[in-house]
Amino acid sequence: MDNEIQLISDGDGLAVIGNPTAVERFLISEGLPSKDLGLQRLRAALGNAAGVAQAGSEIAANSGRWVKLTKESAQLVNKYGLRESSKTGLSSGVLKGNKGQIRGFVEFVKAPGSLLTNPALLAGAAGIMAQLAMQQTMDEITDYLATIDEKVDDVLRAQKDAVLADMIGVDLVIEEAMTIREQVGRVSEVTWSKVQATSVTLARTQAYALRQLDALAEKVERKTKIGDLAKTSKEAESKAQEWLAVLARCFQLQDAIAVLELDRVLDTAPDELDRHRLGLRAARQNRLDLISRSTERLMARMNAAAGTANTKVLLHPTASRDVVHSSNHVENTVVDFHGRLGIERGRQSLEARRWVDAAGEVRDKVLKTGAESVDAARRLGNENLDRARSAAGKLSSGIAERALRRRGDDEEG
Repeated sequence: MDNEIQLISDGDGLAVIGNPTAVERFLISEGLPSKDLGLQRLRAALGNAAGVAQAGSEIAANSGRWVKLTKESAQLVNKYGLRESSKTGLSSGVLKGNKGQIRGFVEFVKAPGSLLTNPALLAGAAGIMAQLAMQQTMDEITDYLATIDEKVDDVLRAQKDAVLADMIGVDLVIEEAMTIREQVGRVSEVTWSKVQATSVTLARTQAYALRQLDALAEKVERKTKIGDLAKTSKEAESKAQEWLAVLARCFQLQDAIAVLELDRVLDTAPDELDRHRLGLRAARQNRLDLISRSTERLMARMNAAAGTANTKVLLHPTASRDVVHSSNHVENTVVDFHGRLGIERGRQSLEARRWVDAAGEVRDKVLKTGAESVDAARRLGNENLDRARSAAGKLSSGIAERALRRRGDDEEG
């Protein structure tokens, strides 16, 4: 009916389907930005599928818009109580709106619309939603690569490793296939034959980049001297961003292959589309988990290094500051990287303490230990003491006087 809309959520996005006016009214009422879902593609792709022919008029009459699930838009799933299917993993429902009113979608229709009762059309819509979600991530990765100092193309050109050299060729092949898809509207057998073997190269490149990040983490973990730790942390600061860039580009290309793959399945085996979509979703999540574990491990090692530096800030103020700075930089870089890929961290970010705060804490601890503070002051000398004071704030005159009196008593004794 004209005042009804159908909502479908796959956990990554929300499809709003119905009469164009009703769809627009709903999106305005919720203040949601959206993209065209591209339902018209299903008419050609599913034209010969069982039970789809009679629904052609429904596709032609309806408009479909796609909304990325953010914190705000995800609340709609709970707000309207969409019902989840254990078979498809989709949450769906039909809302009835009041004609002429923007805010009027408040109740479910007891009898679902024809789209939701047609398995082939529902699977096709879910497949397009998956493609839009991955293309959204691909766009965000492009923005990420454009903002970092070392762009992935520069990193790849500077590498002599055969694994990364192969990735450059894969990049060109996939970009060509995506361009053809954009122009033609489908993925032909010829186009698919060019890209179907590229996933092996991308998997090998991803594994290589992850090993490089793990090697950085292990190198930081092995260092115990503050000077060596500062040097290794600085190296990790520069190298981590390079390998994250490689991982980002690799993940972007893997999503592009998945987009092409869904088109190919929709064209050749539409009955298998929903199962294939779920399989791709699981494989994608496995990649995200693998990347998350490796990057979290690096952050944990960098934060441990910052903790070590914080305890030695009075004796090695410059080196300790450098370690904490590198740790903070690596963590900020990884958190940004996680956000672009859609990785949600299960714990709050581990932030290393500011160097000045650490200096003040250690200073107070040393002064409270009496004779130990005097020995530390002797070793440091006036120059280092002045530097520690300027970073941590001026020492209390009362504390200083008590320390000097204690030193005089010791000498008399």
